[in-house]
Parts: sequence; structure tokens; C-alpha cells
Amino acid sequence: MKCQLGNHEVSVAVAILGHMSLVNLPDGWRLAGIRTTAELLRAGRSATQITTMVRQGVLIQVRRGVYARAEMAADLATRPGGPHLLRTAATLATLGPAAASHQSAAVIHDMHLLTLPRAVTLTRPPGRNRSALAGVRLHCAQLPAEHLTVVHGMRVTTAARTVIDLARELEFRAGVVTADSALRKKLVTKPDLESLLADLPRHAGRSRAADVIAFADGRAESVLESIARVVFAECGLPPPDLQVWVGGPQPAGRVDFLWRKHRTVAEVDGLMKYGNPTRAVLQLERDRRLRDAGYEVVHFTWQDITENPAYVATTVRSAFQRAARTEALVRY
Repeated sequence: MKCQLGNHEVSVAVAILGHMSLVNLPDGWRLAGIRTTAELLRAGRSATQITTMVRQGVLIQVRRGVYARAEMAADLATRPGGPHLLRTAATLATLGPAAASHQSAAVIHDMHLLTLPRAVTLTRPPGRNRSALAGVRLHCAQLPAEHLTVVHGMRVTTAARTVIDLARELEFRAGVVTADSALRKKLVTKPDLESLLADLPRHAGRSRAADVIAFADGRAESVLESIARVVFAECGLPPPDLQVWVGGPQPAGRVDFLWRKHRTVAEVDGLMKYGNPTRAVLQLERDRRLRDAGYEVVHFTWQDITENPAYVATTVRSAFQRAARTEALVRY
């Protein structure tokens, strides 16, 4: 069951989740104390007692026939990505051999996503009943044991398998966003990804996944930086260096992008920079020092990068030309 996704980024920081090896866990040992009705009944609770615990606020119903400890669920709800994690854990409790995968696995592994997942995404073995469940998107594939891990009681695809699954399915820039994030957080390496992709059966998205892996760069520090890299490439601009200290013996600062040959710096700015007057003043001072050191400096917003790539390309090329004129005057 597919869902429409919102057009905004999400970075999910879930420090409460500790990675564990794939082992057999006791029934009910799950995020937020999740239990199914059957498990509660086996533990000696009656249907009336379950209803009473919900009414008293001890338990909350996450989905039909699945409950969580109310105070644990409330704490989880305050954490980025927490509500999605709770829904994922509750769904897994009812679907036997399924594993969290794709967007839900990315949330569990704390990877960046280009769009916020609304549906829980799971993978089940072929031949299983794939009847639609509300708020769930089911994939059908074999998952070898080495492609699985357990995170806080949830069966989930490994970081490498998750990156490749998304790279095969999503548009190129969305795949790059997640791959960049996984590399930056050292959840995977490029050789990990290349080796796994080579071992997987042929798939319609295999070529795109290979392109994503080749293009991915763990130096990108945000969703916007990842998208900007894709836009630069699509516009035919040469690839820039990322996160470089520039400005002479006493560097003016570390910049998002540097075209060293063209002495041009590009910064991609979230709204946070403009909403903080102190940061805005520091940014202006740093730009002045960079220009004093002989660099052209251009800035782009989320809207520029995502909605007006032609403007981005024209602005960068104009900066290249100004830098070349300045260098010619200095030589003269």
C-alpha cells in the first residue's frame, strides 16, 4: 500500500536505540514495551484487565491488537522519528517474519531521508500473504541472514541493504541523500555498498543504485548539501570539494563547497542561519574575509536549490567569470 510523502527532509536522531546482533529475543522484548493482545493474555491478563489498563492510561493502543506502555510511548513521541518507530515496532509485532526496510529502516538507523515516511515499510518473504494493512507498505523479497540485524527488538535490514534498497527504488537525489548520510555517520563504506550490490539479484533499479553509490560522498553534512551536489552535476558544473578550510595561512572558515580552480565558494543556507542575528553577522564577516582572500562567494537557499537550478548554475558560472577577471587583473 503506497503513500504520498511530504516534501520536506527528516533527520532522525534516535540515540535510545542500541544496535544488537541478530539473536532470538524473548517474546515482547520490544520498543516501548509493546505487546500484542495474545501476549498479554498469555501473561495472565484478561480482556477486561487490558481494557482497564488502557482506560487508566497504563497502556495505549498503537494499532489494533497491539499495545505499548503509555509512559514509554509518550517519551518516544517527543524524539525525532519516535512516532514512526513506535508504529513500526507495533506492526512488526503482528507480521511474523517481516523486517523493517526501506524508509522505516532508514529511520531506525538514523539516516537522512529526503521525504518523511508516512507508511511503515516492511519486507516479507515471497509467497506470504500480502493483504493490505492500513498505514503499511509491504515489499516481497528474500532477506539473507547477513542482510538483517536487530535494533531494540526490531528486525531490520542492515544499513548497507537499506541504502541499496532505497537507491534502487527512489529517484536519484533521494538515494544520494540517504547514501551520503550513511557514509557520513560511518554506518557503511563504499566497498560495503559495492560488494552488496554485486551480490544481489538483478533488479530494475540496479543501474541507478550503482550511480548513487559512485556519486555518494560522506562529506556532505545535510540533506540540502546532498541535493545541491546533484543539482551542480545535473547543471554541468564541475564537481566541487566539500567542507574545505580556505582563506590562507589563517583560514577564514570551512566552506560547504569550493571550486579551487575557479576560486569560488558556495554555501547552502537553511533558514536557521537567517533566523539567528548573531550567526548572520558572523556569516557576513566570514564572507568578507573570504573575498579579501580572493574568493568569490555565493549563497543558495533550499528554494534556490530545489526549485531554480538554472539560477544556481548561472550564479556559479558568473562567479567563475568574475574570479577569472580578477585573476587576470592581478597578473596584469
